Amino acid sequence: MKRISRRHAITAGVAALAIPAAAAENSSAEKANLKIVSDFCAAWPNHNLDQLMAFFADNAAYRVTETMEPNLGKAAVTEAIMRFLNNVDHFEVRESWARGPMVFNERVDHFRNFQLKSWHGVGVFFLKDGKIVEWYDYTIATERA
Repeated sequence: MKRISRRHAITAGVAALAIPAAAAENSSAEKANLKIVSDFCAAWPNHNLDQLMAFFADNAAYRVTETMEPNLGKAAVTEAIMRFLNNVDHFEVRESWARGPMVFNERVDHFRNFQLKSWHGVGVFFLKDGKIVEWYDYTIATERA
């Protein structure tokens, strides 16, 4: 029987911890939620408020950044989005993933004629019945105009 040194056992254990586990394949519901959020992010350059608001549930909530209170209800979400919609150039989605009814995306929002040139952050979306119920954004970095 071959003896394994304590050093080898510890090294092998640490190496095993460093290997990422394979992510489970998304369920059909998660794939559908990813598509909804992807389509939502892709729709911003159209500057069509009705098109964007069609993605939201009536009881929607939207928090622009972690330092702000959420806008509660579809009317309040509409008002918040109207404040900067026409300044959006595009949303550059870098990565998206879903777990159950939640979709997370890292993205850079690009603006023109606005106080920000870009916003880099993570969006957290909660979906139910094919609609966005909650959308909260968390800032990584901003670039001032």
